Amino acid sequence: MKIESRIFNIITIFFFLSAIVYGLWAKEPVGTVALILVGGLSLIIGSYFSFVARRIEDRPEDNPDAEISDGAGELGFFSPGSYWPAGVAGAAAFAGVALAFFHVWMIVLAVGFLLIMVAGLVFEYHTGQGHH
Repeated sequence: MKIESRIFNIITIFFFLSAIVYGLWAKEPVGTVALILVGGLSLIIGSYFSFVARRIEDRPEDNPDAEISDGAGELGFFSPGSYWPAGVAGAAAFAGVALAFFHVWMIVLAVGFLLIMVAGLVFEYHTGQGHH
């Protein structure tokens, strides 16, 4: 993760320098603000990767002398299949239609459906404290 954080931090510096040069050269505020915001977003990602890199142990791909067998083993839990993403997509589409027609009752219903679907997706494999 250290390499990824360095990449994003270099991209952040590039965007901030580009914003300065663009702002002085073009004197156009919208593009300057857009470059500053993109730099801020890449700063968020780079900072997150830096924090994660401090908390986890080095991965085999971070070591240039690593062998292929160093990366063997369990990689984590991956969901075998879920219907919740389809529900989230349907609720988001319903929310989009509700916002397009701006019917308040539909917006309230859509937000309710969306919250239920997102909660179902997030807590799909949560079994609680006593069930581990």
